[in-house]
Amino acid sequence: MRPIWLLAPIALIAGALWENASRGVEVKTLRLAHALNTEHPVHRGMQVFADEVRRLSSGSLQVDIYADGKLGSERELVEQMQLGSIALTKVSAGQLESFAPAYAAFGLPYLFDDIAHFWRFAQTPAASELLVSSSPQRIVGLTFYDAGARSFYLSAKSGRQIRSADDLKGLSLRVMPSRTAMAMVEALGAKPVPIPFGELYTALDSGTVDGAENNPPSLYTSRQFEVATSYTLNEHLILPDVLAIGAPTWERLTTEQQRWVREAAATSAVAQRHLWKDEEARNLDAMRAAGLHIIETVDRDSFRAATAPLRNRLLAEQPSLQPLVDAIDRTREAPP
Repeated sequence: MRPIWLLAPIALIAGALWENASRGVEVKTLRLAHALNTEHPVHRGMQVFADEVRRLSSGSLQVDIYADGKLGSERELVEQMQLGSIALTKVSAGQLESFAPAYAAFGLPYLFDDIAHFWRFAQTPAASELLVSSSPQRIVGLTFYDAGARSFYLSAKSGRQIRSADDLKGLSLRVMPSRTAMAMVEALGAKPVPIPFGELYTALDSGTVDGAENNPPSLYTSRQFEVATSYTLNEHLILPDVLAIGAPTWERLTTEQQRWVREAAATSAVAQRHLWKDEEARNLDAMRAAGLHIIETVDRDSFRAATAPLRNRLLAEQPSLQPLVDAIDRTREAPP
């Protein structure tokens, strides 16, 4: 039996839409655009969000979703949202670093011990404050979505495998357009190459880059595993996605509409977390079956040691990040 949060109340929504139309009630539509494909668990989480907005508003507020980067790249969509051309988007916390400096902390390797540690932090006032910290840049964070842990994978042409930090030396690796992400790869002795995600399959296949780093569903749904030879689960970053709404749209919503949007976002985050966990396990199994060598025995301590100076340097350069890092550290589980 499917979880209740995946069952959209279609009949109720259809009835509400008919009633609104017959009464002449204005139906407001919000455009949500993102660059992921429709099989991705984050997209499916946003579908739950759209269904919940319709349900809570009895059909008077709707969300139309445009996937697959049809309206632009992730950064372009953020800029469109700031201008009010679209209402909402999904953006990686790494991408948000260039709009709201506090998100740079999320680029610190091994900032979180594991996914459970991240979700403990996500329930704190510090996390809520982080979501609204981008408001001066006209980006209002609504909720976090699970984007798993990011790990390194190499192209079939690289001729290498990664089991410790030393194995990255001399490689060229695609990274997100984030200063912190590029600094992390440099700290590991590799060359960062910030190219768009949509161009990465070709870059791996042609040997333009030796490898990249991402979470299992993104590696699977992008089909990049077809041109990769190995995937090392070193899990250096836990970098969530953020569902955000542009200030121009947010300010035009009534207080009640804002409440519907926030409640729908919270419900979708719970649903998306379950979707992600199930999808990640299926994707890893499917990639193994397709011949991708998944390396689970990894010297993570070597990665932590190699990237520790990056954490110290970033906090020295941006001392304003220290309270956020301290808040995250306080949500670590106490040792047994």
